[in-house]
Amino acid sequence: MGRAAALLDVLGRRGWTLAVAESLTGGLVCATLVEVAGASAVLRGGVVAYATDLKGTLLDVDRALLAARGAVDPYVATAMAAGVRARLGADVGLATTGVAGPTAQDGHPPGTVHVAVVTPSGAAVGSLHLAGDRPAVRAAAVRAVLDLALDELAGRVPGSGTPGAPGPLHTT
Repeated sequence: MGRAAALLDVLGRRGWTLAVAESLTGGLVCATLVEVAGASAVLRGGVVAYATDLKGTLLDVDRALLAARGAVDPYVATAMAAGVRARLGADVGLATTGVAGPTAQDGHPPGTVHVAVVTPSGAAVGSLHLAGDRPAVRAAAVRAVLDLALDELAGRVPGSGTPGAPGPLHTT
């Protein structure tokens, strides 16, 4: 069973729903999830907030946080996951943000990626430095956010935080 199918299975067995906020992956997480038959029983939807201002207006990421830290940040990733979870009325929120390349963004080199998951019982974030071209970075970010979600749901992320709050940095 692939990562997407495994995540949907775990959530479905719990009776939980899922929402996804994406930036650098541009809808690839949702596309990966909907390749699995029956995804509609779990996936409520997704928001592609590619522009920084949309992270505030669509996902309720605090504008002061965005101004202080920029869009490529683990706290922003966690806020995106919490925001999409609340906006779409899901039990679990996932988020991806980062720099796919080929050029740096706000001083962050290509391959800088932050992924987050917020559940009813906690939150976790992962920060990665990925190698490769845009498609490789985006594909690796999808794998990373699905892995982080599976780890969080299985209790394998030590010291997960309060729901909606940035959890410990879980480097994947």
